[in-house]
Formats: sequence, structure tokens, C-alpha cells
Amino acid sequence: MNAPEATTPHGLLQFLPGLRLPLAALGQYPTPVQHLPGLGDVWAKREDQSSAVYGGNKVRTLETLLAAALAGGRGKVVALGSYGSNHAVAAILHGKRLGLQTDALLFPQPATPVAAENLRVTISHAARVTTLRSIATFPLQAWLRYRRNDSYVMAPGGAVPLGALGHAGAALELAAQVRQGLLPAPAHIVLAAGSTCTSAGLLAGLLLAKHLGLWPGELPRVQAVPVTPWPVTARFRIAGLARRTLAELAARGGPDLSGQDPGMLLVLRGGYLGWGYGRPTRSGIEAAASFMLHGGPPLDTTYANKSGAALLDRRRQLQGPVLYWSTKSSVPLPPDDPEKLANAPAHVRRWLRRCVPG
Repeated sequence: MNAPEATTPHGLLQFLPGLRLPLAALGQYPTPVQHLPGLGDVWAKREDQSSAVYGGNKVRTLETLLAAALAGGRGKVVALGSYGSNHAVAAILHGKRLGLQTDALLFPQPATPVAAENLRVTISHAARVTTLRSIATFPLQAWLRYRRNDSYVMAPGGAVPLGALGHAGAALELAAQVRQGLLPAPAHIVLAAGSTCTSAGLLAGLLLAKHLGLWPGELPRVQAVPVTPWPVTARFRIAGLARRTLAELAARGGPDLSGQDPGMLLVLRGGYLGWGYGRPTRSGIEAAASFMLHGGPPLDTTYANKSGAALLDRRRQLQGPVLYWSTKSSVPLPPDDPEKLANAPAHVRRWLRRCVPG
């Protein structure tokens, strides 16, 4: 089975047409940019609208990873992540569009309504879901799946160089929108750093945009707000993935930017994680309400509203236009399958019951 030919504009192939890049056409590009004057000199890159099936930042990641699975003759893919993983939901819904059997291996996270929505969709629409009782068993179970030859296993969040290349393309897309006058060149880009795939891809893509002469003036600082704990979101991991993404780009026929340091553009904005991954924070909930009041994108409690809180806290300290990178899909989720949910393991049904508000 071959990956379908891309029919939507993709930043990397638009400016580097000779690039040897597997690509499945899943997204609708370019994603819009939106001015949010009620929040100050703030703009939003609406990645939440990247697909009418299921949007968010994972669509760009999956366009390369699912295409690689198809090109390698793998008819089954496995998404790794937490119970409420956006990556798992996106992989399942978009994988079905490509005729792939998509399984998921998931570890527990704090019980919240947002996470429960994702888990219900995952159970309802995946070919097979393995829901672990503890994260302690996750490394072994993931390793066992990597050892098999019958499936294409994706790291949590798709955080590998090939997946990050999708977001390097997003940086070129943004550069084109700036050149078209759709928004001023941002001095800062604020986004949530979970698996770090998007942050690393943007770092690599901004350096590429400058190399290609697409970016006017000084490059923006990428203000990454950790929403997963150290060491997942450590500086060395984000910058390291960005460097490996540049190496992947060169290996596929792109320019050699090995002399560039992606870390020089990276600013980590800690202090917004709260009590841990997936646990809502007061500042995040207030940020979501403020974004809604001013017509901005919806912010979920796991990822987006924590980065939204960082933006609101620091917008007056950040000189120049600020671009908020909206990473969580705003597309309505498909309906649940009551029969599959009723047949879910008892520990999963108990976890879902704890997620009911009130």
C-alpha cells in the first residue's frame, strides 16, 4: 500500500520541491492566523483547525509518520501515550482514512473530563487498545511492541525527527503568511511543550526559513511552556530533537544546517505545570476563560490553557508581536461506541467514572 499523494500545500515541499519526504495529505493548509487585540499585540496560529476530521498539532506529525508506515508496507500502526492522548486520537481517526489498522498502548493519567473524552474516542474507534494499570509497566510494554515486525510503532506524541519535520514545514508556512502581510513578524511564539515534537520542529523550521531567505529580520524566540515534567521537556531534549530534525532534513535532500544552534531560539517558561501532567491549574482555567472572552481558540486543561496562562502572564514583558500556537483540536469529536465502552476493562470504566464533573 502506498501513501496517497499530497494535494494540500505543505511548507517543506512548497519551498523544497526535491525533498525526499513521505507525506500523506491529511491537513488543510495553511492554517489561519487570527488577531486577538483584546489580549494585546497577540495573534494566534490556528493549528486547532488543521483538519475537519480532527485538528491540532498532531496532524502535521502524522502526515509524515503514517506515510512512512505505508511506504514501509506496514498495515498496522501503534500509538503510544497516556489515557487522554491527543496523539492517539489523531492517529486513530486519521489512520482509518488511510486504511491503516491503528492500535494504542496507553498509561494512566489524572482523571479529568477532557482526558475522558479522548479515551472514550480512542476505545470507540481504535482497532485495539491496551490500557495499562500503571505507567511503571509502560516502558516494557512499549519495548515489546518495538521488537515486533508487524507494526509501525510511534513514540509518544510522534516526537522523532521525521514527525518534527511536519512542524518545520509549519514554520515555513508561517513565514509565507508574514510575507503576505497576514500578520506582523512575531517576536515571540508561545506554545505548550508536551512531547516536544512541535517545539523542536518549529526551532528547526525557523532556522530553515532564515536560510532560505523567507524570514524578514530577526527570528522569533520560541517560548515553550512545559506541560509535562522534566526530563521530557528538558532544554537539552528539545534542542537535541531540533538538531536531529535538521540532520533528517539534510539526509532527505534539504540544506545542511548542521552549523546552526536551534537552542539559541529556545526559551523555556516553567512554573505553569502545577501539580503535574494533566492536572488542571487555576491560572490555566482563568486563561481559557480570557481567551474565550476575546474570541480566541478554545484551550484545554491538559496542554493549551497552561501555555495560555504563560502568555497572559508575560505578554507585557515580551517586546513586539506575540504569536500563540494553538495546538489542541477544536473540531467536535466523533460519537462514542457504547458497546465498546461497556466492554472496556473494569479499571478503565472506574477511571472514566471518576472523570464525571461534580
